[in-house]
This record gives sequence, structure tokens and C-alpha cells, in this order.
Amino acid sequence: MIDVPVQRFEALVSEAIDLIPDDLFALIDNVVFLVEEHGDPADLLGLYDGVPLTERDQYGMGEFPDRIFIYRQGICAICDSHEQVRDEVLITVVHEVAHHFGIDDDRLHELGWD
Repeated sequence: MIDVPVQRFEALVSEAIDLIPDDLFALIDNVVFLVEEHGDPADLLGLYDGVPLTERDQYGMGEFPDRIFIYRQGICAICDSHEQVRDEVLITVVHEVAHHFGIDDDRLHELGWD
């Protein structure tokens, strides 16, 4: 386990979001990214909370945003270096964004995003 300070962890999440290609990022609709200390269960790395684009029908103005949570303690608990944290943050961001697009865990596994 490694402890990455909150500000540095938030910067890693921002860097991972910045790596999303512009044309793909433009399709992300009404989503907020949040860094939290831990999920429930405590070993959770990330969570998409919302309605995937593939399941939305009428989605109009005034809707609450979907949320993507990235959990600092969950990720730090499985990493032994800052480089591993950086890599795991990127994997987690990609994983949760994929859920926003309606891609499930089985398909992510097939694509090598474990």
C-alpha cells in the first residue's frame, strides 16, 4: 500500500481525464467526476452512478448529472508505487467512463481493461 496525498491524487485523476480523446470526451453527457476517500465496500476503486447513454430515452435540461467516483483509499491500497497509482487511476477512469457509454464489465474484461 502507498499513501498518495489527496491533492496529488486529484491531480492524477485530472490527468487521466485529460487523456480521454477529445472526440470521445465530447460525447460524455452530463457527468461529474468526483474523488472520494473510499467507497462502500472500502476496496472499491471507482463507481459510475447514473444512466448509461445506451439506456437513456428522454434526457433533458434540469437532470442531475451522472457521477463517476474515483476512490483514493481503494486505489492506494492495491498499489506499491506512485507509478502504479497513476496507472490504476487511468484504468479506473477508463472503466467508469466505459460504463457511462453502456459498456459492461464482461466487455471491458474482453478488451483487457481489468
